[in-house]
Amino acid sequence: MTEILSARPIHSKNRSLIRIFGTEQTWPKASIILCFFVLLPVIGLFWAAMNTDENMWWHLLNSVLPNYIFNSLILMAGVCLGVTIIGTSTAWLIAMCQFPGRKVFGWMLILPLAMPGYVIAYVYTDFLEYSGPLQNSLRTLFYWTSTHDYWFPEIRSHGGAIILLSLVLYPYVYALARAAFSEQTASLSEAGRMLGHGPIKVFFSVSLPLARPAIVVGVTLSLMETLSDFGTVDYFAIRTLTAGIFDVWFGMENRGGAAQIALVLLAFIILLVWLERTSRRKQKVHNTSRMKGELRFKLKGWRSAAAIICCGVPIVFGFLLPAIILATYSSYNAHLFKLEDYLKYTGNSVFLAFASAVLCMALGIFIGYSQRLSSHWSVKLATRFSTIGYAIPGAALAVGLIISFGLINQIIIPASSSSFFLSGGIVALIFAYTIRFLAISVGSVESGLEKITPNMDMASRTLGNGPFLTLCRIHFPLLKRTLLAGSILVFVDTMKELPATLILRPFNFETLATFVYQYASDELLIECAPAALTIVLAGIVPVILLNAAIDDKK
Repeated sequence: MTEILSARPIHSKNRSLIRIFGTEQTWPKASIILCFFVLLPVIGLFWAAMNTDENMWWHLLNSVLPNYIFNSLILMAGVCLGVTIIGTSTAWLIAMCQFPGRKVFGWMLILPLAMPGYVIAYVYTDFLEYSGPLQNSLRTLFYWTSTHDYWFPEIRSHGGAIILLSLVLYPYVYALARAAFSEQTASLSEAGRMLGHGPIKVFFSVSLPLARPAIVVGVTLSLMETLSDFGTVDYFAIRTLTAGIFDVWFGMENRGGAAQIALVLLAFIILLVWLERTSRRKQKVHNTSRMKGELRFKLKGWRSAAAIICCGVPIVFGFLLPAIILATYSSYNAHLFKLEDYLKYTGNSVFLAFASAVLCMALGIFIGYSQRLSSHWSVKLATRFSTIGYAIPGAALAVGLIISFGLINQIIIPASSSSFFLSGGIVALIFAYTIRFLAISVGSVESGLEKITPNMDMASRTLGNGPFLTLCRIHFPLLKRTLLAGSILVFVDTMKELPATLILRPFNFETLATFVYQYASDELLIECAPAALTIVLAGIVPVILLNAAIDDKK
């Protein structure tokens, strides 16, 4: 400790930073200014929506907007039901029951989170469509010759989109519900047993009501991702609000109309957040003990088999089968694989993801540390607003950024247009990723700083270190693991991001996500299978971190 707190010589290159950030007043003010830049997309959307030359509101209401809203509501309702059933049931089985393979299922159930929704849509469509391997095998086996000889469910439908999105989004509910079930007071479950209730009765009367706040949070996150999804709904020809932004922006070349649809989409997100917070209001449970292994329900016979099937089905269809199909396509069709393009697009993705991760963590440290230095309400409000980007769908975020950057460019150079911004699309992409995933870094830094006692700050200040030196000499060494975990999460989420990349990327600039989207849209999944598999494998890293975090809470 004395080595950490001891005074060290200050290099001349660091004196300017210390001079700027050496006072406690500088940090809160800078964090409030930073909040303004995070809100730029929202400001741009409101400005464009209210300053359009055409009366687009009535035109949208009388034409495409009701269909966009209806399709979005159908998907939200279906995904809400799907993720709730799958996530809650599997979480309760893992946390509250004992059966063969429980520990293996515990971490494997999170694996579908590594599978992007658009990737699983491409894989299953190619596998299940009329010309796919499954139907070809069925026609060969039963001597069918046409579609009139048999019936097969249509994968490209609302039902297909709901099932596939539920398979990759239920881990949000599973992870939070599992943690909630594991932390429940063991005496309550034991009381239910003493009253003669079986596992199902205890689940509905005791466990489920106590875990409802966590389940609601997970469902809300899943619905946000559903609203943000573009690759799946576009491939299935389901015109949701996100797809509508692309239709109006690229198809009609109408900036104001796209901004207005983006505002409607943002209103849905705000409503979801409000409903989630309202449902959790005044719901607090203080635990005195946690669920122990000997208190779990021991399942035997058909109950044990049913639990294994219940946990195994989401894993098989949500991760294992799509991953095997992608691996098969990649290995058996290696001659169609273009290594040069793959390396180029991988390099672009890694560069953007790395730059975004570094910038996110730097800003996350700045915002989190500012809140630690000042408890003023303005700083707390700025901190909350700085994380709003995670709730903004990628398409809405991209449209808002284009509009706001164009306005700034016109202010700086009145005679110019937004072409300057479009030519600097790399900067715009990194800026968009940073706003989108800043909440991850801020949350990671806040959780890490909460574990550091304020006494260490006071000891450092007593030895003559200002806020900046305290951050460098005290907090950085203690936050290394937290910062690494947060940066990995941002890195992987950036690699998977599709809607914002499609809108903001420069011409002739492709990432793994856009490459997979374009080739799969042209029914060339085999050619892009290695790229899709790379995205999936990269997503396994945060899954492992998430599972480790859940295990640490037990």
